[in-house]
Amino acid sequence: MQSTRHNQQGFTLIELMIVVAIIGILGAVGLPLYQNYIVKARVGNALRSVDALKTAVGVCIQEQGGVLAGCSAGSNGVPAFTPTKEVASATTSNGVILATLATGVGDGLDGRTITFTPTLGSSNVTWANSTTVTHAEARALIEKNNPPAAGGASGAAP
Repeated sequence: MQSTRHNQQGFTLIELMIVVAIIGILGAVGLPLYQNYIVKARVGNALRSVDALKTAVGVCIQEQGGVLAGCSAGSNGVPAFTPTKEVASATTSNGVILATLATGVGDGLDGRTITFTPTLGSSNVTWANSTTVTHAEARALIEKNNPPAAGGASGAAP
């Protein structure tokens, strides 16, 4: 009798099914986390894109002796806003900055607004953020960037 040896070549069906199942589970968990990461990065960029306006408003307030009136876009050194990928427009009126998010930023974000309201302290300006954003992760990021000031009022330094 002659013995024949059969060497297995390739993968069995069950091994391939296990690999596909593992990839499916990783995709189901990883994709939502990645999407939330992208939304938070875009909101962070939107918040930073108005920093130049916040600085200009702070300088305007200082130069006017603590008065918000007149610190508007195109006057007293407050520049007009240049649109970015995340922020379609931003207007400044008497120190208050209203940023409108662009389309394509994310669900619950497109076309929504973030309002930055200055509060004058004895030696600084703090900013209170309010928003119409409905995306939970984005709203949490905006509120995180709105910590209480030393005096108990909410705001974030420019």
